[in-house]
Amino acid sequence: MKLGEFGVWQPAYATTPEMAKRIEDLGYTALWLGGPQPDLAEIDGILAATDHLVVASSIYNIYRGEPATLAAAYRRIERMYPDRLLLGLGVGHPEQVGNYRTPMTALNEFLDGLDAHGVPREKRLLAALGPKMLALAVERAAGSVPYLVTPEHTRRAREALGPRGILAPEQKVVVEPDANRARALARPRIKHPYLGLVNYTNNLRRLGFTDDDLAGDGSDRLIDQLAVNGDAATVARGIRAHLSAGANHVQIQVIGEHSAPHPQMPEVLLQVYDEAAFGIYESLAEALRITP
Repeated sequence: MKLGEFGVWQPAYATTPEMAKRIEDLGYTALWLGGPQPDLAEIDGILAATDHLVVASSIYNIYRGEPATLAAAYRRIERMYPDRLLLGLGVGHPEQVGNYRTPMTALNEFLDGLDAHGVPREKRLLAALGPKMLALAVERAAGSVPYLVTPEHTRRAREALGPRGILAPEQKVVVEPDANRARALARPRIKHPYLGLVNYTNNLRRLGFTDDDLAGDGSDRLIDQLAVNGDAATVARGIRAHLSAGANHVQIQVIGEHSAPHPQMPEVLLQVYDEAAFGIYESLAEALRITP
């Protein structure tokens, strides 16, 4: 599987096969889908519309599906589109899940189910933030897909995973030279829901952020590191910082005026999101020297 260095993160509900084809044509090698359906129903059409693009979940919440359902979806897709699917798995958050259990217990049981149904270790990645989950990623997966992290986390994760594990962190970006405007766009996306989720805030504290950084709408220091901003060249350097810190691949999540449409948003506005995002994807591809 040729994962390449740079991929695009998008909400699954707002991603169409046509978008995926345009992403591939710009030279990005992977498309990461946030919150896919339990049976990965949206992925078949995306793979059919593209030639080489790897499609991955970032992440598949284990509380939204069952191992048997995911395994059946994996077999279906692997049979039709071999070596083009990666499963990024995560344990969700106690604030969002009513029957939330100890993360290690819940994830180990889910992985046991995938083992029983023949889903190979090398096709699954864990949304690992802390040391225990990173150790589990070494033991039971091909690597990690950390979300809402900094290059410092990437450095620590690489040390934990060792030289061979896949490490594909997500990085939010705002291609906007005006720092105040960039923060105004990024801050609502970071405050809600992430500053209200203990799994993320605990990890941010481990990375050296203080209670003051995490209070209210988040400090400028926090926002600037979690959503790299500036012109395309500046943003490209921020993305590449993860590669320098040990990542194999970076999931690029663009934040803009229409980058996070609500599921009920009318289709005309989804089209605005489509066009606005693609202008940014193209400018980043040029700055990162991505070639189709």
